[in-house]
Amino acid sequence: MIFETVKRMLSELFFVEEDEISLETSFVKDLEADSLDLVDLVMAIEDEFGIEVLDDDVKSINTAGDLVEYISRASRG
Repeated sequence: MIFETVKRMLSELFFVEEDEISLETSFVKDLEADSLDLVDLVMAIEDEFGIEVLDDDVKSINTAGDLVEYISRASRG
């Protein structure tokens, strides 16, 4: 399941427990991510799921739910 993988990755990158992460979790507001953190996240997502996250798309990915939806669409091709 995509969300389970995303939760694991966010937990590792931001040092939070997986059960603290929901689809509504905001990278900036809840996880206090900065631009470097977001670059690290994008690179990890690209490696894990074998997709390319376009720079223009990153601006619209603000929550864990946004990310899950993006991965799901990109995986379907």
